[in-house]
Amino acid sequence: MHILYKIKEIEHFISIEKNKGKTIGFVPTMGALHQGHISLIEASKKDNDITVCSIFVNPTQFNNSSDLTHYPRTPDSDIKLLIDSKCDYLYMPDVDDVYPNLDEKTFDFGYIGLVLEGAHRPGHFNGVGQVVSILLEGIKPHKAYFGIKDFQQVMIVKQMVKQSHIPVEIISCPILREEDGLAMSSRNVRLSLDERKLASHIPKMMQEANLIAKKQSIENAKLFIQNFVSQFPIMKLDYYEICDVDTLEPITILSENKQSVALIALFVGNIRLIDNLLVK
Repeated sequence: MHILYKIKEIEHFISIEKNKGKTIGFVPTMGALHQGHISLIEASKKDNDITVCSIFVNPTQFNNSSDLTHYPRTPDSDIKLLIDSKCDYLYMPDVDDVYPNLDEKTFDFGYIGLVLEGAHRPGHFNGVGQVVSILLEGIKPHKAYFGIKDFQQVMIVKQMVKQSHIPVEIISCPILREEDGLAMSSRNVRLSLDERKLASHIPKMMQEANLIAKKQSIENAKLFIQNFVSQFPIMKLDYYEICDVDTLEPITILSENKQSVALIALFVGNIRLIDNLLVK
């Protein structure tokens, strides 16, 4: 695996690969890699001749400086995982390489940029749009791979690519979960043992809420989530919504003809976790 630190370097190597007729897959990450990330690498390798991964903790998408400071960084183990997964190129830039100048690009994502994560983390999605556009325009992959644990973020990236006319196909990949059902996340390693045990209830309570929404009502499903979380002083709910899967508009009644998705964000201790589950 080639490890490169400058965008000019990665552009050079990818240009050579493309001149050979190779197809390029790209997996952007912020490091602290786990098997969820590796599943994206595997999806890219299956679809493309060459797979590129980036590791960059992007400061413009953090609206909480403490969260940025404490975001886990594990470069040595990340590199080993990528070598073991036979990734072809790793791009590990510093901030000055990605942002040689102040990036003042702004995006209008409409409704999907204003609700849920957009409402609770102002500026977050504009930062995502900035860094992903820079990476895609530099690497110029044919396909880029994102996990749907960040369901809303995938919608944002697709919107950004469309607005910016970037010729890339965005591939959504399924959530990978731990044995107890918790969605794999780089933040999980920051949970204490007690917090980690409590976090394992998140997918279970979402599954129960899905059943309540189908058998009773969405309102009762929301009350169930609120009551469950309120039992534990170290848990704090940011939001739980059941939304139209295409627009993220909240729905009040389930329809057999329309797919919906339940999305949640909550704190366990000081760690903010998100998850989502299709309502079938």
